[in-house]
Amino acid sequence: ATDIMSGSGPEAPQPSDAEEARLQEAEQDWAAAKAFYDNLVSKKPRPPKPQHAITVAVSSRALFDLVEERRIYEEQGVEKYVEYQQNNENVTLKPGPAFYFVKALEHVNARLLELYPDDEERFDIVLMTNNHAQVGVRLINSINHYGLTIERFCMTGGKSPIGYLTAYLTNLYLSADSEKVQEAIEAGIASATMFTANKDVPYSDTQLRVAFDGDAVLFSDESEQIVKEQGLDRFFEHEQLNENKPLAQGPLKGFLEDLGKLQKKFYAKNERLNCPIRTFLVTARSAASSGARVLKTLRSWGLEIDEALFLAGAPKGPILVKIRPHIFFDDQMFHVEGAQKLGTIAAHVPYGIAQKYQKSA
Repeated sequence: ATDIMSGSGPEAPQPSDAEEARLQEAEQDWAAAKAFYDNLVSKKPRPPKPQHAITVAVSSRALFDLVEERRIYEEQGVEKYVEYQQNNENVTLKPGPAFYFVKALEHVNARLLELYPDDEERFDIVLMTNNHAQVGVRLINSINHYGLTIERFCMTGGKSPIGYLTAYLTNLYLSADSEKVQEAIEAGIASATMFTANKDVPYSDTQLRVAFDGDAVLFSDESEQIVKEQGLDRFFEHEQLNENKPLAQGPLKGFLEDLGKLQKKFYAKNERLNCPIRTFLVTARSAASSGARVLKTLRSWGLEIDEALFLAGAPKGPILVKIRPHIFFDDQMFHVEGAQKLGTIAAHVPYGIAQKYQKSA
């Protein structure tokens, strides 16, 4: 460095006039290409930038029913699977467990674009799959058949998608693969394993309805640990003593927060009564003995939940039938299976102490 400073060494190369002009030209080309692309897609909203969007990553087996294809993959291997998908690329895939949830997200986006045409704070759905690119045509054909707006695809060809989830600033990841979901939860990404309902029930197509369990889903598993290790009486005592101390956050708190932010955008336009998002807390807690802490925690976070149902240990399935959520998040497979049997699409959140007490999903 001293040689250069003193002028005795070689000088840093200066761009020539020709090079300067070339750089300027490249810059203009880029601007022209962008303007051309912007004009091309002007009728269709561009996907929002990940830092503004609420990114929901969905696997192909969560979005579509790929049970038969999965069987071919497991019994005959990847080559036969890819061949089957290519031979059937004009055969539309049937909806999977996350399909109606994704449709409801898109309805919310359409309403947001009417009210805030230039705002990018809306859902961006990314198809995150470890499928090989050769399978992409069938997925694209099926997405177009249903008129879904999924512009971003990430096809990892057998590799784990977790790194991409982080790069896309993913707010929620839904997959049918419990191991990948576990990996994502450990990486700090809100995730759940999707399960198809055992019965067909109609879902609202004008309102996104999302139901959350409380402990180990919206909140940490601190209270659940006391139930498991010291019993229910000690838990009631602990919750009443700590009524004014907010619970720590759980893995889905951020997603409830995202829904709340979007709800406020509708309220700001006087659309509270016609809001296309409704949230539910469906908890096995009993209201009198342990409900106050939950409600005070939500209040301390500045979050509103539309409906709170304290079931005091009663099964959740019958209540969920009445709510008809597009998705219900719970950390206990027992509740997921109960919901599933009665026709609710349930998602298992593998977080907290309950995982030690249940068979793996």
